[in-house]
Amino acid sequence: MLQAGSVGLLGLGTNHLTALRAADAVSRSPGRTAKSVIFVFLSGGLTQHDSFDPKPDAPADIRGEFSPIATQTAGVNVCEHLPMLAARSQNWSLIRSLTTPHNEHSQGHTSILTGRTPMPPGYSPVKPQSSDWPSIASIVGDAVPKRINNLPPAVVLPERLIHNTGRILPGQFGGMMGSQRDPWFIEASPYNPKSYGAYPDYEFHFVRGRERNNDLKFQSPNLSLPQGLNRSRLLDRDGLRSMLDLQRRDLESAAATSSFDRHRQSAISLLTDTSVQRAFDVQNADPQTLDRYGRNAFGWSLLMARQLVQAGVNLVQVNLGNNEAWDTHDNNFPLLKDCLLPPTDLSMSALLDDLQTLGMLDETLVVMVGEMGRTPKVNAANRSPGCKAGRDHWGMVQTVFIAGGGTRGGVVIGASDRNGAYPAFDAQTPENLAATIYHSLGIPGTAVWKDELDRPHNIYHGDPIAGLF
Repeated sequence: MLQAGSVGLLGLGTNHLTALRAADAVSRSPGRTAKSVIFVFLSGGLTQHDSFDPKPDAPADIRGEFSPIATQTAGVNVCEHLPMLAARSQNWSLIRSLTTPHNEHSQGHTSILTGRTPMPPGYSPVKPQSSDWPSIASIVGDAVPKRINNLPPAVVLPERLIHNTGRILPGQFGGMMGSQRDPWFIEASPYNPKSYGAYPDYEFHFVRGRERNNDLKFQSPNLSLPQGLNRSRLLDRDGLRSMLDLQRRDLESAAATSSFDRHRQSAISLLTDTSVQRAFDVQNADPQTLDRYGRNAFGWSLLMARQLVQAGVNLVQVNLGNNEAWDTHDNNFPLLKDCLLPPTDLSMSALLDDLQTLGMLDETLVVMVGEMGRTPKVNAANRSPGCKAGRDHWGMVQTVFIAGGGTRGGVVIGASDRNGAYPAFDAQTPENLAATIYHSLGIPGTAVWKDELDRPHNIYHGDPIAGLF
């Protein structure tokens, strides 16, 4: 009550306490290396053998159908279908020894997206729960101060992660932090349980292969004001609401509106700031930019991510591939070659080029990872008639792509064994990957987040990966 009364003397309400505490915490935090994170998540699990950790000397049923190519980093090879990223290896690094014990999608998603290997108490793989660990996006959005424009601190696009059965995958929300600290989900890509990939250019079905679904349309958020309500009238209405708020005397009522107040301020900014509106407008970008990124869901998503961090968002999670699109049990090699790797190579290369040209690469950490790797051995028996071979779930090792944010380019951390099955040395965990993100953003190792009962919870559960910075 004393605290609330002191705030009241300043003409503020209890819904400003959190912001004041955050400002105080920021004043004591060390200088940051990065300002933002672009967290590219490959739902389904990218095969390490057929991307960033080729095994050309392994037996044929392990090395697969693709050939390795050299990068600009001596001794580092990648898959032949990633030529543009290979030419830019001086700007990125690899972690080839990330490991988890999880071979199931929901557990893998939860582990990677929250930076926690064990599942939370009472965990359910079929639905998100308030007892889940909070996502990395939620923690960053809570721990790192807003930059400008009252933009949401953490954004996920172009869709939530939903299985083709309609099951919403856990791990992507605020969990124990409360739903008010969920990331903001931009639903630009409509959910479709029967189509996958970078539509319309690289759309596919796991069994039928390449196809096009004319019902799919990428839609940026509509931030225009309703007809008849101009910017001046909107601000007048906001001013009236603020005046009425000052007359509230019920402390409980004021406290209950704290999350609404935060979202209201963000909404006002989104509707009145033209620079913010431009950050969401990707399909009207200049033709050269669209060609560099690709005129498809992958390209549009990464272009929007770049524009959002440029506008001031702290973390943007980009889900490249809906509906576990990287889950290549069947047709692994044709789908990677024709549908998944080309748009990823193009759009990720354009993102790195833009960040470097704009002077943003050192202050923007780019992480690309899935929830698991794939089995070393190509499966012999196809699950579906007429399908070619694929690779199955394998959490024991996968490769992480990382760039910018104060990390060194041209570095390889750890290694998998000769068959790409297990870490050979320097094994890394989701806890270490999350700590690397937090460290890059300058979040102190002693930092905590507090739940709705004001109980502190450690942010760090591992150490930043040595050798990257």
